[in-house]
Amino acid sequence: MLNTHIIGASGYTGAELAKIVHNHPSLQLAGLYVSAQSTDANTLISDLHGQLKGIVDLPLLPLIDPQAVAQQADVVLLATAHQVSHDLAPIFLTEGCQVFDLSGAFRVQSNSFYTDFYGFEHQHKNWLEHAVYGLAEWNASAIAEAQLIAVPGCYPTASQLALKPLLDANLLDAQQWPVINAVSGVSGAGRKATMANSFCEVSLHAYGIFNHRHQPEIATHLDCDVIFTPHLGNFKRGILATITAKLAQDVSAEQITQALESAYINQPAVRLLHSKAAQLNSVVNTCFCDIGWQVQNGHIILTSAIDNLLKGASSQAIQCINIRNNFPPLSGLV
Repeated sequence: MLNTHIIGASGYTGAELAKIVHNHPSLQLAGLYVSAQSTDANTLISDLHGQLKGIVDLPLLPLIDPQAVAQQADVVLLATAHQVSHDLAPIFLTEGCQVFDLSGAFRVQSNSFYTDFYGFEHQHKNWLEHAVYGLAEWNASAIAEAQLIAVPGCYPTASQLALKPLLDANLLDAQQWPVINAVSGVSGAGRKATMANSFCEVSLHAYGIFNHRHQPEIATHLDCDVIFTPHLGNFKRGILATITAKLAQDVSAEQITQALESAYINQPAVRLLHSKAAQLNSVVNTCFCDIGWQVQNGHIILTSAIDNLLKGASSQAIQCINIRNNFPPLSGLV
């Protein structure tokens, strides 16, 4: 059993991680932590997230001495803000922990990315260079050897899983950027209440037009420019991405199907729907990504659906733990 600690456990993703780790046959939930200044410190996690009552009734401990926690941990999950992860990860890494960071602090190896999109200058370039991007279905061999895994964002996961097989097989026209329109439930904005994510105030709308931080993450890891527009919907959880792309010359629907089936034949967390469109009801509260597609007149429209808190965050992190430690791929998840 690997002693597993969750930092930033009070949020929606932290609660999902706590439940999954508790149920995982090879992980021991050894500690739940929040910042020392958090008003949630010393509160039972099940008092904040009632679905955990009788399942995980551990207290949220204030993180006063990260190094002391690191000396007791085999695995650390960082469900923390980007700059907090940036500051904490090296402490755990230096003590030999496996670190799975769910923030954006180590996702992109670029000098300007963090100042432009996250508002801070990255101070740990060595760890950034050694971080492995945790898109579980595509980077398994690197994840299996890594100490620091940067778990992808929720929008990038839904988008990349649909597009990557087609780009890798050179089936898309590289001169016309794929257009990604994706809508997320309000849980993607986090647990802290604001007018912007108050359920009664939310109206379906686009945001981050041409400047959302997930656009460069998607483009970098696909090695392809994309137009990405996120939307906020007035529902609780889930992401649906609708992606339009131009096919390369003479590419057939059969080639598209073959590329997707070949990519995901041994990937149990991805379910191919073929001509049926993906929908949120099928993936919410699951670890799956559903992908559907249709081809017509030299173009393709793909639909990709995930639960933003699971496949878009916590369950993907657990997939990476499973890969890193040679556990069954969906251990703890189904």
